[in-house]
Amino acid sequence: MDAVDLASPPPAAGDPISESRTLSELFRARVALTPDGVAYRQFDAAAGRWIDWSWRRVAEESGRWRAALAADGLAGGDRVATLMVNGVDYVCVDQAVLALGAAIAPLHVTDNPGNVGFVIGDSGAALLIVDSAAYWARLAPELIDDHELRRIVVYAEPDEDLGDDPRVVRAAAWLAAAEGKLAPERPVAPQALAAIVYTSGTTGRPKGVMLSHGNVVANVQASRQCVAAAPGDLFLSFLPLSHTFERTAGYYLPIAVGATVAYARSVAQLVEDMRAVKPTVLISVPRIYERAYLAIHERLARGSALARRLSALAERIGWARFEAAQGVGPGPSALERLIWPVLDRLVASKMRAAFGGRLRIAVAGGAPMPVNVAHLFLAMGVEVLQGYGMTESSPVVSVNRLGRNDPRSVGETLAGISVKIGDSEELMVKGPSVMQGYWRRPEDSARALTPDGWLHTGDQARIEGDRLFIKGRIKDIIVTSTGEKVSPVDLEQAIEADPLFEQVMVIGEQRPFLAALAVVNRDALVEAAKKIGLDGAPEALVAAPPIREVALNRIKRAVAHFPDYATPRRVFLTLDPWTVAGAMMTPTLKLKRLNIETAFAEPIAAMYAKK
Repeated sequence: MDAVDLASPPPAAGDPISESRTLSELFRARVALTPDGVAYRQFDAAAGRWIDWSWRRVAEESGRWRAALAADGLAGGDRVATLMVNGVDYVCVDQAVLALGAAIAPLHVTDNPGNVGFVIGDSGAALLIVDSAAYWARLAPELIDDHELRRIVVYAEPDEDLGDDPRVVRAAAWLAAAEGKLAPERPVAPQALAAIVYTSGTTGRPKGVMLSHGNVVANVQASRQCVAAAPGDLFLSFLPLSHTFERTAGYYLPIAVGATVAYARSVAQLVEDMRAVKPTVLISVPRIYERAYLAIHERLARGSALARRLSALAERIGWARFEAAQGVGPGPSALERLIWPVLDRLVASKMRAAFGGRLRIAVAGGAPMPVNVAHLFLAMGVEVLQGYGMTESSPVVSVNRLGRNDPRSVGETLAGISVKIGDSEELMVKGPSVMQGYWRRPEDSARALTPDGWLHTGDQARIEGDRLFIKGRIKDIIVTSTGEKVSPVDLEQAIEADPLFEQVMVIGEQRPFLAALAVVNRDALVEAAKKIGLDGAPEALVAAPPIREVALNRIKRAVAHFPDYATPRRVFLTLDPWTVAGAMMTPTLKLKRLNIETAFAEPIAAMYAKK
């Protein structure tokens, strides 16, 4: 298929932001334009309140880090590995490293030490920054033989033991030693390496994606056109800054538009933080909305019949209002328009209040968004804009727009991005934000990039008019021993809509039928057991054959609209959630399928051994 550029033309140049060619230039331009504007908001636990940071103050603090890094001998082209939670310190380190012509190798703070050690060694990092003595104690054994790593800076109190590694220094003392020293910014070319971002590694070891300043800036500039963020906006950041989606859309984009970023304290406190800071823009993965969707339906199930009827009516009328706003539907009837203000007050506004009450843009990416989940939130006035991208494209390829939002699609491509459909319906992407290649992996780079610059995405897709539709990962398609092809993600999303199931993985590659592994909700499990006359602790119930039968029947109902061959015939239940720390999920909450299959090898074998 011929290449298609689905995007609108780029904006006219003329302002310092538009003319910035590197991330360092972008930051300098923002500081110069609005030095006293609020750049970041962060909760101060000691003070018990949220603290604002101006662009000027962030630039000054970044200068301290730049001086310390330069005094320690950081050279242009060096790599600095960062194992830090989201926050102002992260920004200051990142900007200091970039301004010295070095590159960041961002690490996930929830990753296991073995994988972190691999990434540090593979990237050839010269310097590592760790934000806690506790994590350093776990990581230290992995780095004993790393001879390229010459300095390790750890955030630690004076009484915390950091061991006897001579490379280790305490952050406060290390910064203080460089006080008063000047470290001018170094010239950086757009093609210079800005970051080596390691892919999530759903199978095997992760690969380091090389992104230049020009790659990321091109993605930021194009994103400015389609996500209508402005200086008055407030982003709430909670996805890890070690992930490209958050780095580009939740960190560099707000710099470009002059918006404020508030850093959530934790995912566990996310709802509380949203109500406190009242964000107007949220960058998230679909799993966050899926959890909220399930919580809403569980609450409705426990509530009155009237509440359920009001919610269903609000969703139906709200959806009609949404479709009319997109120009694809007639809108509500006169009677529905008359009763909407009451339904909005009783139902929809309460849902919006859970997001702080001011949210006007909610960008979802990193994984497919279930249509039923998007349907609910869009109907209630939460403007969820689904997009598509990958680390290798810096990352955004396409996104829906306000007023042109089709939740079945991943929207229109960004300016400058061309797409085409290759062999096996694979989406191919080309443009200025496509990576330079994989770090120290020329063979993998050659497989991913064609000689003329087209990126193999590994995703099956179709193009309809000006919209892009993703069908699924080519490598995730299950081919049974009978030759049937099934997308496990579609099945998993359907099953997870049932509150009994918190996490699901469908298996069946080269096997005669599909089966499922499922993490069940404890409360829902006990409730399901009571309905069939069983009693006991969840640990005992989860292994009971009658419960497995109940679970299998609920799975069958959830996937009833799929072909018969796509219905799982066996299920294994567990109470233990699959986590990032347990190496069962990626930091963006995708299943690590190979790891899960390996961990559950015995029950899988037992399921397929049954007659």
